[in-house]
Amino acid sequence: MDRFWTRDIVPIEKALGQDLDIIAKATEIVGAAMVLLRRSQAPGTQAVGTKPAIPEAKKQGIMTLKMPTARGWAPGQVPKAAPGLKVNVFASNLQHPRWIEVLPNGDVLVAEALLQVDPPKSLMDRAMQSTMRRARAIGISANRITLWRDTDGDGVAETREVFLEEQRQPFGMALVGDTFYVGNTDGIVAFTYEEGATRLTGPGRRLVEFKPGGHWTRSLIVSPDKTKIFAGVGSLTNIGDEGMEAEEGRAAIWELDLATGKARIFASGLRNPVGTAWEPTTGTLWTVVNERDGLGDETPPDYLTSVKDGGFYGWPYCYWGKTVDDRVAQDEALVDRAITPDYALGGHTASLGLCWMPAGTLPGFPDGMLIGQHGSWNRSTLSGYKLIFVPFENGHPSGAPKDILWGFLSEDEKVSYGRPVGVAIGPDKASLLMADDVGDVIWRVTAD
Repeated sequence: MDRFWTRDIVPIEKALGQDLDIIAKATEIVGAAMVLLRRSQAPGTQAVGTKPAIPEAKKQGIMTLKMPTARGWAPGQVPKAAPGLKVNVFASNLQHPRWIEVLPNGDVLVAEALLQVDPPKSLMDRAMQSTMRRARAIGISANRITLWRDTDGDGVAETREVFLEEQRQPFGMALVGDTFYVGNTDGIVAFTYEEGATRLTGPGRRLVEFKPGGHWTRSLIVSPDKTKIFAGVGSLTNIGDEGMEAEEGRAAIWELDLATGKARIFASGLRNPVGTAWEPTTGTLWTVVNERDGLGDETPPDYLTSVKDGGFYGWPYCYWGKTVDDRVAQDEALVDRAITPDYALGGHTASLGLCWMPAGTLPGFPDGMLIGQHGSWNRSTLSGYKLIFVPFENGHPSGAPKDILWGFLSEDEKVSYGRPVGVAIGPDKASLLMADDVGDVIWRVTAD
């Protein structure tokens, strides 16, 4: 009987899979038609700044689905840099580099990981996964952290070591004393570290457990007094599509007390808080957040915001303050508590990387935040795909964003050469390092 089922059902499953692929392709074609239709109705300006013009929401029905095909960089090809700056390859031949941590001794750590998806549950899932695979956004994850050393100080790493492997989609990294912390998708793990070590071994100590999957990245940042670690944990779904019980403990920034080992939610209602950074004049924690999909090219915008202890930022019930998302069963008490973010970054820019850059790090740039924008998929005209800078004064954003690196996307939007992710100040304090997970490189930006 078992052999009968194996012989007869497997071909049926294959046939069904082929049929579903055909239907999924048809869904993509319909989606492409919707892209053309919506492009003609798209707003002419981005929702950017402290007082953004956010268009009225328009439910999409069939989701706008548009991503460029991943091509990578041709030999000698590099991103475009702002006047007065130049860019070079610091490290290459990585496998989907996402996040960067610079150690006190100058070693540069890079987390190499990739989204791993469950089998599709719907035609839209299947179409989206097909599109994401073409864009090199899903696949087999390397699940490792590599260490890179520039021993002669010429701005190019000469040595590479596998610092830590067999992790579960590692992302955030932090060093406190002789303990190295890793933000895996399912929790925070601690390892013993000795200065100058090129490899960590052993299983590590699990300190905090997080629900894996969905928005899987887990960024880490240490408090200025070295007593706490903060971790960004994104939502499972777009707008609580599988119920809020499935979202428990998610869409939040967590705080881990290193002395007691106790963890708590520090702030919530943040759909996908990825990069975090400290603003040094006020000592305030800031984050960049990827907002919800399905309401329009600029609605709502992704954002940069200060993070208040106990603060609630709206997701999934509302956005940009108290603008209600009527696709969601409402909680009036939480809507009343919703905090308006500080600074809009444009719709669907997928702002991921975040780093404070002190004045003087690069010529002509004051204090401010660096933001790596991975780039959109849910818009008729693509956005993001660049490294930007937001100037700060007196602890707050103080002007329009400025492009630092761009040229990651072809002019016709059909292919991507790279996609910006994590960003960090270089070991010399006079350069920037940026992870590019399509180009599989770490770029270095310095004065020209």
